[in-house]
Amino acid sequence: MSRQEMFNKFLEVMNRFAQIKAIVAVKDGFIMTTPFTICGSLFLLIACLPIPGWNELMVSMFGENWAAPLFAVCGGTFSILALIVVVCVTYKYVANEGLDGMTAAGLALAAFVIIIPPEVVLEGGQVAGNVIPKNWAGSNGIITALLVAFATSYIYCYCVKNHIGIKMPESVPGGVVRAFEALTPGFLVFLLASIIWGVCHFAGNTSAPELVFSMIQTPLQSLTDTLFGGTVIVGLQSLLFWAGIHGPNVVNGVATPMLMANTLDNQALLDAGQTLLNNPAAKFMTMQVNDVFVKSGGCGLTMGLIIASYMVSKSEQLTSLTKMATVPGIFNINEPIIFGLPVVFNPFLLVPFILVPIVALFVTYTAMMIGFLSPMGAVQVPWTTPPIIAGLLLDGWQGAVIQIINLALAVVIYLPFVKKMDNSLVEEEKNGEAA
Repeated sequence: MSRQEMFNKFLEVMNRFAQIKAIVAVKDGFIMTTPFTICGSLFLLIACLPIPGWNELMVSMFGENWAAPLFAVCGGTFSILALIVVVCVTYKYVANEGLDGMTAAGLALAAFVIIIPPEVVLEGGQVAGNVIPKNWAGSNGIITALLVAFATSYIYCYCVKNHIGIKMPESVPGGVVRAFEALTPGFLVFLLASIIWGVCHFAGNTSAPELVFSMIQTPLQSLTDTLFGGTVIVGLQSLLFWAGIHGPNVVNGVATPMLMANTLDNQALLDAGQTLLNNPAAKFMTMQVNDVFVKSGGCGLTMGLIIASYMVSKSEQLTSLTKMATVPGIFNINEPIIFGLPVVFNPFLLVPFILVPIVALFVTYTAMMIGFLSPMGAVQVPWTTPPIIAGLLLDGWQGAVIQIINLALAVVIYLPFVKKMDNSLVEEEKNGEAA
């Protein structure tokens, strides 16, 4: 088998992977969580604004507990992210099948609440029962939430599509019919949740989220939090995008739950009064590293490509496309350059499009290892926040400096490849005019 045939086979496999119902549901479901994470981040950012003297100023104006209402918003967003995820992913899975996603999402939420621990141990050792512990409703319960969402979605879709359940007369209103349709899948989902709770509690003296966390989530988080794991994530994103498959969508379907959990674990360290700088317990590979420092300007760090194009372009095609792509690129929207230039299947840009984000990852990783840049907590910025501003908001002037360094390296790496491509385009345009 030739290299081209192997590459085509790889793309075929990845394309099929991207179409798996569960992967599509995870991708779409996590997009639905964006208002919660971004809004929670904005309140957290105000509470922890990286400006010297900010906290002292606010304390002098509003008192010692001035940030308590802001942290309450964080508790209602980040700390219940698993609850949000189980609803959103189930809704998207079932809605994509053309069925009542909202009812299924409610069933999944109830099932998740059934299997999480019903009590928490307080600081004094007392046990409080009949509560929903945020420890398992947040980042630690994300993988369990996904498993519950998949199981509920499958059972619900199978029962409804195969008309398993109570059949109502045609004269009954649609809302009532849908409610009764959910009885059978709801009973099966709750029965399964009850069995899981009983087995975990009586046989293992544990709970499903605790079991999943120790056996699945912890190893996966450890894998994604290595430099090798991060390199695979960012390299695969670019390779697939170059091949015409939306790489971030495919990769994030698997990586986002882990990166989000890493982010929230870091926030838990901050909430415990620890610093993330030079903290061996802090996670390196988080959502912000991938979105802000590796994909600045869009996947492939294409803002560097745009700047390089301004420096060397002489062809009309590249010059006009660069101008068109500049404003969207400033706000991290790079589809005009990806599909307009195009970057897709462009032999001149394959190497830099993959190499640039990997180099940016190495720079960011090194900055964290030497203590120049702090790992990221739960604070996130809207994905359209321009480069440098995003780094400044996340990690002060150090974050802005790392973004500038990454952008400068991107320009240097893209420059010779863009020059070659531009020469080829100039030649094509001359030949076209001569013809």
